[in-house]
Amino acid sequence: MANFDLTTLAVKMICPNNVVKTDDTDIPSVLVYIPKFKNSDVLTGGNDSTHPAFIVNGVEIPGFYYGKFQAKVYNSVAYSLPAEDPTASINFDTARARCEAKGAGWHLSTNAEWAAIALWCKKNGFLPYGNNNYGKDSRESNYKAVPSYYESNKIARVATGTGPISWSHDKTMAGIWDLNGNVWEWQGGIRLVWGELQILANNDAADPDNPQNATSTCWKAINAADGALVDPESKTTDSSAHVSGKTVKLDYVNNKWTYSTSITNAKDESRSCTFYQVTADSSIGDAAKVMLRALALLPDSDVTTDVYEGDYMWWNNGVAERCLYRGGRWGSGSSAGVFSLYGAYSRGDAGTNIGFRAAYIPEIR
Repeated sequence: MANFDLTTLAVKMICPNNVVKTDDTDIPSVLVYIPKFKNSDVLTGGNDSTHPAFIVNGVEIPGFYYGKFQAKVYNSVAYSLPAEDPTASINFDTARARCEAKGAGWHLSTNAEWAAIALWCKKNGFLPYGNNNYGKDSRESNYKAVPSYYESNKIARVATGTGPISWSHDKTMAGIWDLNGNVWEWQGGIRLVWGELQILANNDAADPDNPQNATSTCWKAINAADGALVDPESKTTDSSAHVSGKTVKLDYVNNKWTYSTSITNAKDESRSCTFYQVTADSSIGDAAKVMLRALALLPDSDVTTDVYEGDYMWWNNGVAERCLYRGGRWGSGSSAGVFSLYGAYSRGDAGTNIGFRAAYIPEIR
């Protein structure tokens, strides 16, 4: 029996719902399949439209394969493998390239995909734990993962998938590991430009033929009135924000992030609040709110307490472009989690606590 067949058999015996797929290098990656669902399946305030993660280039897909583990790079190609020190110190564009080097259908995790998984977790009553407190979760005292990298004489990164079952997104061995903490994970298809939220339509960011460079015309703003995607008001080549009062922006009001069509408080610095505190003012219509919630950028409509367990959201709304990573890092504590996000640094950021994850959609050729 070939080595690949043995690997597949071993994984299937332990994790029957996992898939092992080889790429153009003929090296396997372990993946978790996420089947299609509607916004209303995971959001109290959702509509019956298919969640955006399951629409690519205007066509619905039956589901997507998500890296079970944070990515490890060998020979300039990303892999999803257990017990590896996750690759870090990598910027946005390089992370994308390492995923796309695997071949057709492979791509950097998109914000739409991450959001689908995060919303599924919340709907099913469990937000995964992880390495957010130097080798363990801040809520756990007895469990630790296998250290793979130290910083300042403390455990920093841990080997992928070596934490307890509470670090799996569905609390089973078949789940996705390390979505909370360890290293931040770059997400494709989303950015902030002079405070204006810009995205690629649905899950179009999964297709490498839809460029995500700074000047790409694939970037779209969100019409605040009806949620339609429109040409952005602000560009990365601008020297300041352009605000017409029509598209969704991020304003910082009373020490919390607020979606609005205007910006009253713009600063070129990182500012934060808990995800639970994020709001949208009266200028944002219901359809736009549904889109923001579907992308895990705004709390659900029925939330009255912090069901997001202290996850935090950071943005910088006073500069030309800021890209996004999610999940938290090894020292984030209770602010880490599947609803945690950081949109305050450039696409060139590449710290030791920043990594990524690959995903796969076979329908993309």
